[in-house]
Amino acid sequence: MAGVLLGASLAASAREPVTQASADIRRTSYGVPHIRATDERGLGFGIGYAYAQDNLCLLANEVVTVNGQRARFFGPDQATLEERNNLASDLFFSWLNTPEAVAAFWKAQSPQMQQRIDGYVAGYNRYLKEQGAPAQCQAAWVRPLVAEDVVKLTRRLLVEGGVGQFAEALVGATPPQAAVSVASTAKAFELAAANRERFAFDRGSNAVAVGRDRSFNGRGMLLANPHFPWVGGMRFYQMHLTIPGQLDVMGAALPGLPVINIGFNRHVAWTHTVDTSKHFTLYRLTLDPKDSTRYMLDGKSIPLDKTTLTVQVKQADGSLKDQSHTVYSSPFGPVVQWPGKLDWDSHYAFSLRDANLGNDRVLQQWYAMNRADSLETLKISVHSLQGIPWVNTLAADDQGQSLYMNQSVVPNVSAAKLAQCSDPRAGLQMIMLDGARSACAWDIDPRAAQPGIFPADQLPQLQRSDYVQHSNDSAWLANPKAPLTGFSPVISQDHIGLGPRARFALQRLQSLDKPISVADLQNMVMDNEVYLAGQVMPDLLTFCAKHLGADITALCTSLKSWDRRANLDSGLGLVHFINLMQSLQQIPDAWRVPFNPARPLTTPRGLSIDRAAVAKALREAMLASSAEVAKLGLSADSTWGDIQVSGQTPIHGGPQELGIYNAMQTVPRADGKREVVSGSSYLQIVTFDDQGPHATGVLAFSESGNPASPYAKDQTQAFSRKQLHPLPFTEAQIKADPQYQQLHIKE
Repeated sequence: MAGVLLGASLAASAREPVTQASADIRRTSYGVPHIRATDERGLGFGIGYAYAQDNLCLLANEVVTVNGQRARFFGPDQATLEERNNLASDLFFSWLNTPEAVAAFWKAQSPQMQQRIDGYVAGYNRYLKEQGAPAQCQAAWVRPLVAEDVVKLTRRLLVEGGVGQFAEALVGATPPQAAVSVASTAKAFELAAANRERFAFDRGSNAVAVGRDRSFNGRGMLLANPHFPWVGGMRFYQMHLTIPGQLDVMGAALPGLPVINIGFNRHVAWTHTVDTSKHFTLYRLTLDPKDSTRYMLDGKSIPLDKTTLTVQVKQADGSLKDQSHTVYSSPFGPVVQWPGKLDWDSHYAFSLRDANLGNDRVLQQWYAMNRADSLETLKISVHSLQGIPWVNTLAADDQGQSLYMNQSVVPNVSAAKLAQCSDPRAGLQMIMLDGARSACAWDIDPRAAQPGIFPADQLPQLQRSDYVQHSNDSAWLANPKAPLTGFSPVISQDHIGLGPRARFALQRLQSLDKPISVADLQNMVMDNEVYLAGQVMPDLLTFCAKHLGADITALCTSLKSWDRRANLDSGLGLVHFINLMQSLQQIPDAWRVPFNPARPLTTPRGLSIDRAAVAKALREAMLASSAEVAKLGLSADSTWGDIQVSGQTPIHGGPQELGIYNAMQTVPRADGKREVVSGSSYLQIVTFDDQGPHATGVLAFSESGNPASPYAKDQTQAFSRKQLHPLPFTEAQIKADPQYQQLHIKE
């Protein structure tokens, strides 16, 4: 009934009469859709139809997830693609996407965005009605969309950097001595912890924006290299959106979003990198000693709010049974419980407050960025809307300017408030504030777009005519010539070690003593240099020479002959190097030259092989790596392309923790190979001249998730060959494409 009422409210809130939608879908090489319409609803109609053509099953599966219906259709004991238990997932999304929250989000959207969403839904549904579901998802859980599904998908995206990482902890929170309604196993929390740690890896990114002083033609240049999952609800989709005279933008979008998230238009190109800012804080609640469901606030005992969630669960005989769970909350957010870390006992409980739960501006933010006609316009939209959820923004324009903005939704907790209200034992990885004092609530600044977040002018930003870059570190050294310092630790921390990808990028950019070309930016990704090899290989080879024995001879030989890259033809030394560095990074004081804040670009470096503990650990790691390689059946002639794959396609690149700019995250397969699950995804290099933008790129995992589609593997194979292709933008370029085809659709 709630869904029916909400659907009625969505329809009733449309502020303009519905017009019959129509759109042209022109596809060019690799199936990239160029969607053209005369109005917002028509454009949404074309986007939804094209996306259904390529990824209907993917989106249908995500819709089941965000509606909290996985246990209903697939049973409670199965898991999502993210390895989250179905029942826990359902309860979490039932809590997140209440009818009230979804209706409020919809009401906050502009008429134009409502029309585009309505069109998207109509386009998807038109394709489903015409063609039906592909073979792999012909099932009862595939249904026509409603507008609230797009809202729920968007809200899921919003909390990816916050409470979305704590679904198990939210569902597992139970008062001490109370009956547990949803059992959470230790394994579930281990997986959740691993997913939290992998968040920045799986959704990391590199970006370089070059200004007039360093670019080959005096105009802006942009390298966008987001590292995102290759499967599931965060898998990018490449498209080009046009409303003649109003909008002309190309790039990539996440599933269900009818806007371009990373892309370019005639004047501006932009991209995002996952930031290190905090988007949530924890609050430690001091409980009433008489009742562990009451907490003390400013000396008064107050009951926790209780919300009962109910989901349908498929039984062994196919019948459905309701299962309920109670979520407890304080004014600081829902209570979360993480065994051994955030325990709810008779003394304390922990609430989590996610700033992005109040961000209903996210779609309007990208809508405005898509239409920006200058770098200044783009910047103003980000400052005024403050709708960017958990990423940095880097941009360049046709006037030769480059821009870095750490402008996302960040809790307004000053350094002074941290000193007064945080538990120093918790450190700065997760901010823990005192929930017994209302004075420790987030500060409210009337200049901010929403209560409780920092206003734009208190967040880091850097505009340059040479370059800015970012690879998931803090804002500190976006350009070392102009360090960004002095911010609240909740926003950015300075004088801490840079990740190896950022060090690689800065050293590569500084080493180019000529104007930067498209080839230079492409090579940063595609030459697959293993940056840490340059820092430690001399010491490794010295160790080999001093301690050579029959048991490590083969390993040392492979290290010596390895080209120090992660190319398809790179030898077995890469596998050994990965194994050795994974082991050594666990050893305290393994660096010969430790990190020095005064020399952040060149430290840490080297291995302290003269220290007995390091030498012992290194030899053990060598023996272990030799044994693993033998177990996998790898030979001296094995190459990286034999090992790292997507399906049957060999994939270059490698672990980002080794400073490989072309980062890849993999999981082991039964056949001994490693399957890529995340990494370089949508790659674009954009330049400008008097005729507008010129872009090359590739979508590494291809447009379609349907194995039967001609666009399921074509770009993956091109990526394997290191082939970027021109991205047709003008009408002449689109129609001149050798694979050009056009489809006109209408309601």
